[in-house]
Amino acid sequence: MNDVFPRGLILALLVLSCRLPGPADAAPRLGMSIRIALPITGKTVGRVERFVDRALERAETAGARPVLIFKFEVPPEQAEFVRQSEFTAALRLARLLSGERLAVARTVAYVPESIPGHAVLVVLACDEIMMPGDARIGPVGVTPETIGPTERSAYKEIAQRRKTVPAEVALWLLDPAREVLVVEAQLGREYVTPKALEELRKRQTIKSSEPLGELVDGPPGQFSGEEARRLGFVSYLADSHQDVAKALKLPPEAVEEDPSLIDRWRAVRVDLKGPISAETVKQAQRLIEDEIRLREVNFVCLWIDSPGGSPADSIALAGFLGSLDPGQVRTVAYIPSQARSDAALVALACDQVLIRPDAELGGSGAYELSEEDVKYAKQSINDPDGPWKTRSWSLVAAMIDPKLEVFRCTRPGEVGYFCDEELKELAQQQPGAPKWHKGQQITRPGKPLLVDGRRAQQYGLANRTVDNFAELKEHYVLQDDPTLLEPGWADFLIEALASPGVAAFLLMIAFVALYAELNAPGIGLGGFLATVCFLLFFWSHYLGGTAGWLEVTLFLAGVACLLLEVFVLPGFGVFGLGGGCLVLVSLILASQTFVLPRNEYQFGQLRRSLLTVAGAGVGIAAAAVFLRRWLPSAPIFNRMFLRPPAGEEAEQISRRESLVDLDGFVGARGTTTTQLTPSGKARFGDMLLDVITDGDLVPRGAEIEVVEVHGNRVIVKIG
Repeated sequence: MNDVFPRGLILALLVLSCRLPGPADAAPRLGMSIRIALPITGKTVGRVERFVDRALERAETAGARPVLIFKFEVPPEQAEFVRQSEFTAALRLARLLSGERLAVARTVAYVPESIPGHAVLVVLACDEIMMPGDARIGPVGVTPETIGPTERSAYKEIAQRRKTVPAEVALWLLDPAREVLVVEAQLGREYVTPKALEELRKRQTIKSSEPLGELVDGPPGQFSGEEARRLGFVSYLADSHQDVAKALKLPPEAVEEDPSLIDRWRAVRVDLKGPISAETVKQAQRLIEDEIRLREVNFVCLWIDSPGGSPADSIALAGFLGSLDPGQVRTVAYIPSQARSDAALVALACDQVLIRPDAELGGSGAYELSEEDVKYAKQSINDPDGPWKTRSWSLVAAMIDPKLEVFRCTRPGEVGYFCDEELKELAQQQPGAPKWHKGQQITRPGKPLLVDGRRAQQYGLANRTVDNFAELKEHYVLQDDPTLLEPGWADFLIEALASPGVAAFLLMIAFVALYAELNAPGIGLGGFLATVCFLLFFWSHYLGGTAGWLEVTLFLAGVACLLLEVFVLPGFGVFGLGGGCLVLVSLILASQTFVLPRNEYQFGQLRRSLLTVAGAGVGIAAAAVFLRRWLPSAPIFNRMFLRPPAGEEAEQISRRESLVDLDGFVGARGTTTTQLTPSGKARFGDMLLDVITDGDLVPRGAEIEVVEVHGNRVIVKIG
């Protein structure tokens, strides 16, 4: 009795002291993660050492307690070598994780799949273990003949340092032939050998004992996550990164490996602006691949300002981003304005999403998605190996599917956003988990899910909101601006020329120059300038993804009709009116990616297209007034524009034309005083008359002959 009481008192005091919050517990926690790829080699140790140094330094700078998560993975190409972890490297790594250097940190081993070999020793060196219920730890896989005192001493040493797994269990993992008993004693559970059991009986009352091998299924020297949890070796059964984050009460990004903790950021930026097309996707993918291969880039910032475009191409780019190893390359989507429709799929395929509070994510976009588009996208989103596997697929799919209903769901300590189908899937996947309770619907009937930056963060679609790119740089500790990857100067020119203001200016200059050319065809400057402006307008919109051959064809057909009306078939204006309409339609269609608007975004885009053309029209009218009024008196331009008669001269001309009988003018010869295009003025003796040709252009000062007279209509030809 005297022996038991002090032990019980000491144990109670120890438990009480562990529960009292200390300075380390009061400090905020900073979660950081690293992957440990099997098999473990000397290179692995160096990589983890760099991670530990920088993680401790970052935590000290932030005044936080570090929580270091070590994720053990088996790369597919190394599957056949997974048992071949080097013992000396594993021991060095285990001593690093269990040493005094990391006494200030909480170390967590996350084992998402079964691991054998001496990697087991490193798992034992962590403060706690998390793993799925069906994953297994062990066997170490060495034969009894090759187990020497060094290996036994190492496993015992690491187990005694951390006490995550009892020393006898650690030795049992090393040597499955070792007999270990699970003993329920007076002061708790003990793991001892049969010989040590006799010594234990002398100190405590033994309630029961049974071999460890009988408490686990399968061969000896290994146990599953379920068994380890039941025995107290595993602190939490975690099926995914999200489960680990929830168990540790850390943000989701804390369980994603940060390459900058192993190596300094080598950052690049890729802009994805305007409608998404096969060409833009190929260009972005090629630029990223080249930088990763040539410069070993480990940080890719995707600057997205896009209304979407092609779901198939967006999904292809998302798949490419999802295929990048997050342990080697961190992908971050920055959304300053919009990532609508299928452009949202690209953003959500990145490792992290940073968005401005008022930016838009999801909703309708530049293209009206067909049912086939939506079906294909949903199939891709539901792919368990797809780039969106770490997110609720309901929210992602709702951004392109207007029929999907998503609800805010709750269960003790958790909030999620799911549709009915995903709720059923979760119930089947987690039969023993607490039930989700469906609450308010967050989607609007008949409309794709559209959220601003604040709601995106609330729903877990975005990691955080930032006001500008400088905040993003500060968040990731980027010393310099990421290198902007771009094909060349042409992209800047295309973007500038396709902007509404510059596009309207190009149209205005083109039509004014065309007007000047029609008034002075012999010079050619106006025609050349008009041609250049129209080419720049359609070139920028064609490469920008909003104009195609349809728009170019409509424009050329419209111009042809106008020329036909002016020079060949002057009449009731059918060709002129039709040609003008074709030109206007081509200019409007060239500024957008659709023919008829079908959603809110497209109606807004149509308004912008109409404003661009209307702005150009106002500019053309103002310029025409200017040309008619001021240029005829200019020193040089008066040769291009003849001042119209005014005052007494205009009255005399009108009086003479009303009194004169022009029937006798057939065969008369005169000289043009203005260009005939095809109408204009000509002088016959001392008379100035309005004349018209049969369609030919006649320059000023040319000799002409009257061929027909119909009332006041005088038809002439070059004589």
